[in-house]
Amino acid sequence: MTVTIDWENLGFSYMKLPYRYIAHFKNGQWNQGELTEDATLHISESSPSLHYGQQAFEGLKAYRTKDGSVQLFRPDENAKRLQRTCDRLLMPQVPTDMFVEACKAVVRA
Repeated sequence: MTVTIDWENLGFSYMKLPYRYIAHFKNGQWNQGELTEDATLHISESSPSLHYGQQAFEGLKAYRTKDGSVQLFRPDENAKRLQRTCDRLLMPQVPTDMFVEACKAVVRA
């Protein structure tokens, strides 16, 4: 699926794209994660996000440069902000390298 992106008017609102990255935290560690085309979140009925609103989201933009390449703007800073949010919510942190590589994988897809 090819998606046409209006780079000049790219905002921060939700934009449905063909791929996303999903990873699971279980038994004290994150799994490797993977790209998926499935936009459906599979959440347990006992999830703290449903019962207590415990959740964290982090937005990030990618920009097309004059030479045609696509660049992420300071993804390591987004990872740090997500980690601070996770700390405040008593959630496991997503490691910076995992976050950045997941963002790159989605952009490459």
